[in-house]
Amino acid sequence: MQFTAKQISEFIDGTIEGDEDAKVSELSKIEDGKSGSLCFLSNPRYENFLYSTSASAVIVSRDFVPSQPVKSTLIKVADPYSAFSMLLERYNEAVDQSRLQSGIEEPSFIHPTAKIGANVYVAAFSYIAENAEIGDNTKINSQVYIGQGTKVGSDCTLYAGAKIYHNCVVGNRVLIHANAVIGSDGFGFAPQADGTYTKIAQIGNVVVEDDVEIGANTTIDRATMGSTFIRQGVKLDNLIQVAHNADIGAHGVVAAQSGISGSTKIGERAVIGGQVGIAGHLSLAKGTQIGAQAGINFNIEEENKQWHGSPAQPLREWMRASVIFRQLPSVEKRIAALEAKIKELTALKNTK
Repeated sequence: MQFTAKQISEFIDGTIEGDEDAKVSELSKIEDGKSGSLCFLSNPRYENFLYSTSASAVIVSRDFVPSQPVKSTLIKVADPYSAFSMLLERYNEAVDQSRLQSGIEEPSFIHPTAKIGANVYVAAFSYIAENAEIGDNTKINSQVYIGQGTKVGSDCTLYAGAKIYHNCVVGNRVLIHANAVIGSDGFGFAPQADGTYTKIAQIGNVVVEDDVEIGANTTIDRATMGSTFIRQGVKLDNLIQVAHNADIGAHGVVAAQSGISGSTKIGERAVIGGQVGIAGHLSLAKGTQIGAQAGINFNIEEENKQWHGSPAQPLREWMRASVIFRQLPSVEKRIAALEAKIKELTALKNTK
């Protein structure tokens, strides 16, 4: 498919600076831009690529003023990142044929009591259990398992190998990527007098609200009682563990390899970096931001605050501590030199 810069600008509510008839047929990063490609510039650190790229058009901010001549046509918008993301989504819809498919492929199993909405696609080797419900326009790819009594909303996409255990609830417009597991047993065991452990039945479920995305190989445990909640608009990266009865607030973002322990409640619009560990039965305030590899073992009550380190500290304290930590080798040498000097002076004093 080929579009002109003018057509693209009209779609994303932009204005043109340059050749409005410039032809675009693909999307690319600005550092890899070539004739016929469309790029975007959002981060100032990449501005230098704007002056060397061969891209036919580049999306930039409305208030951007180039400091050097630019060969590419500029499409100026309010938010370059959001505008480019919109175009990426449209491009993905065009090339991902599974989103356009409908009908039931064979062999697949759909229990007679399951309710299947209009325009649903079920790929071969998928399994939909007794009393499950699937909403309109939902796409279920190969080897997906949907357990007994589970409800999946409309306009969802479940990629290959996703598993949703019994009695879970998935909202509308949810994306669940390959091999994610929703509703497996929470990690609950009662220690016995003889040192063994007895399994505690996990009789709750998982509730995933609307507009959530769950990354590949992420696992979300069902509640011991009640529900584990993934609230509206949450985005979970790959390889994340969410334990039983956790509650991740609306529009939160969690990066890969993070672990959220049982019964912890995270306020809305939180941002959690990669490999973060959060202990159980905690409460994190709205807008909390946690840097990569941080460890959280205490409640966070102040909203919209940044935390780093393990154990975590407020950002400014962590930055000061990091500076001191980097200086420790030189401080050690200075202390050793001072000790040697004191020893020398003490020895000189004792000889007098």
